[in-house]
Amino acid sequence: MKIDDATLDRIAELAKLDYSDPAARKAILADMERVLGFVEKLNEVDTTGVEPLIFMTEELDVLREDIAETTITKQEALKNSPVKDSDYFKVPRVVDKG
Repeated sequence: MKIDDATLDRIAELAKLDYSDPAARKAILADMERVLGFVEKLNEVDTTGVEPLIFMTEELDVLREDIAETTITKQEALKNSPVKDSDYFKVPRVVDKG
């Protein structure tokens, strides 16, 4: 597949990339065409009768046991805080009241 300049310009705009340098522009065009060529090659594979792969394994919802445990005390957590109250971290206000 051939990518034209308008398509490359639109992709660069959406991706916030700058391809004003002619050498970089030529290189990215070649890379994109090579990737699209590979994808087009995949279309030649006969997938008749092959079910789509949705999950990599047959296992569903394998979760660990949810056990509450205390790994650090409140005092240990507050120990290295530059500004703290007796039980809380003190941080600057980030939301205005208005």
